[in-house]
Amino acid sequence: MLHVVILLACAVAIYLSCEWFVNAVEWLGVRLKVGPLAVGTLLAAFGTALPESVVTFVAVVFGSGGAQKDIGVGAAMGGPLALATVAYGVTGFMMLTSRRKVQAAARTAAPVGGGAGAAAEDTTGGSPGDDLGDTGKLARDQRWFLAIFVVKVALGLVAFAFKPWLGLLFFAAYAVYFWRELRDGGEHGDGADLEPLLLQRRRQTPATWAVITQSVVTLAIIFFASQLFVHQLDAIGPMIGLPAAVTALLLSPIATELPEIMNAVIWVRQGKTPLALANISGAMMIQATVPSGLGILFTPWRFDGALLLSGVVTMAAMVFLLAMLRTGRLTARTLTLAAGFYAVFGLCLIPILA
Repeated sequence: MLHVVILLACAVAIYLSCEWFVNAVEWLGVRLKVGPLAVGTLLAAFGTALPESVVTFVAVVFGSGGAQKDIGVGAAMGGPLALATVAYGVTGFMMLTSRRKVQAAARTAAPVGGGAGAAAEDTTGGSPGDDLGDTGKLARDQRWFLAIFVVKVALGLVAFAFKPWLGLLFFAAYAVYFWRELRDGGEHGDGADLEPLLLQRRRQTPATWAVITQSVVTLAIIFFASQLFVHQLDAIGPMIGLPAAVTALLLSPIATELPEIMNAVIWVRQGKTPLALANISGAMMIQATVPSGLGILFTPWRFDGALLLSGVVTMAAMVFLLAMLRTGRLTARTLTLAAGFYAVFGLCLIPILA
C-alpha cells in the first residue's frame, strides 16, 4: 500500500512541477531570444530528457556488470518507443478532451433557438487545442528521427571492430539538429502573451534570476520524483504478479517519459498544442542520439528479441504518423491511435518473455 501511495504522490509532484517548469521555460526562451517552437524542441526537451540521459550515462559508463549496461541500452530504446506511441496518443486524447469542452461551452452559451447552429459551427471550427502548428516542420523532424533510428536499430544487429566509434556520429547528428532548430525556431517574442512567472506572479516581466531558479528547481524535482516513480514501479510489479522484465520494458519507459507526457497535457490544456508536439519531437531526437551514442560507445550494443521488437514498433508508429502527415489526415483522433502501437508492443512482448 505504501508503494502505491508514494507512486501517486510522485505522479502529482511531477505534474505540478511540470506546470511550473513549462511556465519557466517559456520565459527562459524569451530571455535567450529563442523562437517559440525551439522552446519546445530544445529547451523543454533538453530539460526533461537530461535526467534520463544522465541515468543512461551512469549505467553504461560506470556500470559494474552487464545487467547495469543492459539497463542503459533498454532505456535508450524504451524512451523513443514511449514518446512515439504513448506521448503522442495522450496528446491526441487531450486535444479531443479540449475540443469537447469548447463545444460544451458553446452549446451552453448559445442563444435560445440558435443552439444547434452554434454547436455545429463550433464543431467545424474545433478548438485552440486542435491547432497542430507547422505540420511540415513536424514531418521533417520525424523523418530526421526515423532515419537516425533506423541506423540505430541496424547497428544493434551487427558486430564489427569500429562500431563503438560510430557513437560519435550520433552526437554530431544532434548537434546539427540543435543548430537547425535554433535557426528555424521562429521569431522570438517579448513575453507579452505569456502568463506571469509563477515565482513572481505580480511582476509583468520577471527577473532573470527568478526564471533560472524556477527552471532549475522544478527540473530537479522532476528528476528525483521520476526516479522514485520508477523505483516504486519496480517494487509494485512483482507484487501484482508482473515479471521484472515486463516492468522494465513495458512500464518503466512510460515512467521515465512521464515529464514529457505531463508537459504535453499542460500545453494542450493551455491551447498550445504546437509546443506540446515540438516538445515530444525534440525529446525523441535527444533519445535517438545522446543515450544511443553513449550505448554504442560503451556497450556491445547487441539487441535481443525484446529490444528488436521495441525498435520495430517505434518505426511502425513513426511510419503511421508520417503517413497521416503526408495525406493531411493527422487529427486529434488519428493522433490518439498512436497509443495503440504501445498496446501492440505489450501483446507481442508476452510470447518473447514467456
